[in-house]
Amino acid sequence: MRILIADDHDLLRDTLVMFLASEANLETETAANFSEAEKLVAEQPFALVLLDYGMPGMNGLSGLSRIMEMPGEHHVAIISGTADREVAEQTLAAGAAGFLPKTLSAKSLVNAIRFMAMGEQYAPLDFLRATEETVANPLADKLSQREIEVLQGLTEGKSNKEIARDLDIREPTVKLHMKTLYRKIGASNRTQAAMIARDQGLF
Repeated sequence: MRILIADDHDLLRDTLVMFLASEANLETETAANFSEAEKLVAEQPFALVLLDYGMPGMNGLSGLSRIMEMPGEHHVAIISGTADREVAEQTLAAGAAGFLPKTLSAKSLVNAIRFMAMGEQYAPLDFLRATEETVANPLADKLSQREIEVLQGLTEGKSNKEIARDLDIREPTVKLHMKTLYRKIGASNRTQAAMIARDQGLF
């Protein structure tokens, strides 16, 4: 089965490709924006097209509709780190193959992708039923608030420069926070740190 992962964050694409590479009978293709995804879907068949809700050109659920209406038997799903329950419900109501919060563990993401590629609809029940309360996380307890914010930027595939801009701090400060949080969570690089955060359900 061929899977298209369309997301503008290099880290997320690379992480998903790495995990899916170990799965039998799954081949992956990637796109960095909506227009690339649209072109690939027009050129070749996919069992599943996974679209990042906030990537350039997506325009929210209108991008979902456009890909779903294209010729072919592909299933289409949304993945997002920012969309709320209302968007998830609208995605499922539109007939999409599913909605994947980026807070899912890597193993859960892979299982959900395989599930949807086979024609089933995936609904993240925990996400849909979640309250607005913040649940304590053992990993978060090890980190300062600023380190958590830097780690969140890493899991979203942002560069040090982007993280610095978002948090209104200097780039060397971001590097310092990264060095400290790596030590605290036992990571050796940004990809590993993002995987640890995702596996432990921090974001």
